[in-house]
Amino acid sequence: MAEYQARKAQYKVDAVKEMTSEFSQYDGFIFTDYRGMTVEQITALRSQLREKASAYRVVKNRFARIVMNDLSHKGTEETLVGPTAVALTKGEDASNAASKILFEFAKNAPLQVKGAYIDGKLFDQAQIEAYSKLPTRLELIASLMGTMKAPLSKLARTLQAVADAKAN
Repeated sequence: MAEYQARKAQYKVDAVKEMTSEFSQYDGFIFTDYRGMTVEQITALRSQLREKASAYRVVKNRFARIVMNDLSHKGTEETLVGPTAVALTKGEDASNAASKILFEFAKNAPLQVKGAYIDGKLFDQAQIEAYSKLPTRLELIASLMGTMKAPLSKLARTLQAVADAKAN
């Protein structure tokens, strides 16, 4: 007796391949529930994310599960329930900026962030919200440089004041 195999529609196989090739270019995935958003709101959100080198895609959960498993991003099955759209990010700063945009946008729209998979780590809703409140890497470096520069500039001003006092 022949073994039964489910037939796969070619358009579905092609859709998964296309999604896999697109998702493989990114290392951050922020999963959202877009239920209740208008087309104008989604378009506005996409343009804001595009400015930060990110993309926003509405996905079919079954296809997204297959793609995430193919890319070895395990544990994302719980977030791929209900209407799902994914913010795709490349790099740590882009992931942070995209999460900030999503949470800011959610204040005025029926958008809900469900979780994220960033740099091989799975985040739930509370963790990604806390991540969005952190400063970016560049902001931290600027703060550190300002802190390191402050004593030197104070020393330079003090030496200049002493030189000015002796000149008078």
